[in-house]
Amino acid sequence: MIIRNDGDRLVVHAPAKINLHLEVLGKRPDGYHELETLMVAVDRFDELHFERRPEGDRLTCNQPSLTMGDDNLVTKALALVRRETGHTIGISIALTKRIPMAAGLAGGSSDAAATLAGLNAWWNLGWNPARLAELGASLGSDVPFFFAAPAAICRGRGEIVTPCRIGKPLHLVVVKPNDGLSTAAVFGRLRLDETTRSVAPVTEALEEGDTTRVGSLLFNRLEKPAFAMNPKVAELRDLLSRESRLGALMTGSGSAVYALCDSRNEAEEFARRWSAKGFGDVFAASSCD
Repeated sequence: MIIRNDGDRLVVHAPAKINLHLEVLGKRPDGYHELETLMVAVDRFDELHFERRPEGDRLTCNQPSLTMGDDNLVTKALALVRRETGHTIGISIALTKRIPMAAGLAGGSSDAAATLAGLNAWWNLGWNPARLAELGASLGSDVPFFFAAPAAICRGRGEIVTPCRIGKPLHLVVVKPNDGLSTAAVFGRLRLDETTRSVAPVTEALEEGDTTRVGSLLFNRLEKPAFAMNPKVAELRDLLSRESRLGALMTGSGSAVYALCDSRNEAEEFARRWSAKGFGDVFAASSCD
């Protein structure tokens, strides 16, 4: 994520993520699933603006459908920091959403991570990334990743994070259909396979900068239940696979699908063509530095 001072306010840019690999290893006693996933942060950003207030909090969002009530991860992150620190200083947080919701792009988790990082900087708390990731894990499984971005293998329910290198920038086009998918519902329809696929080969290809090999190794165990719930997502992935030399994949629990491209220019041209097809939200992106 990117943090910068802008006069009398702080601005944090919260990136989206994609999964290059997502395997489900089993069901945990705590009800979560044991995961092994390789995630990469990409340059589609939400923005959070922090400003001082004389007293009380004011939380706003440019998306009317997204409330900033107690169930919002930004609200939860602010409440968590107040509990940990005892800070009562008033603050205004304005969230500008650009990452599609219910897409598997972890916009909510990234916003939570950005809130923790922003408050850490704004209130001079001195927390290191490990401490921020520990706090983030209590908010959501994907939150710790953003303190290890731009790329990492995430295990457990997502909170055990091992950073890795990106040998060559990835470029892609992301298509988010109008219909979203519920993460809980997708996992609810999942039937575990006796054989599992290791994350090691695609991680090695990513670190070596072998984009062609990365594309050939794309894998997401959640595609099958997601496609059963929404056949349009399966159709979309097949269409993108046919147009992309490098391959396509649904990210997270969906419903967004991405296709790898050879360059940013190719991704932007791809996005222009697909924006006219009426599939939903379409944008080009590249891996973050």
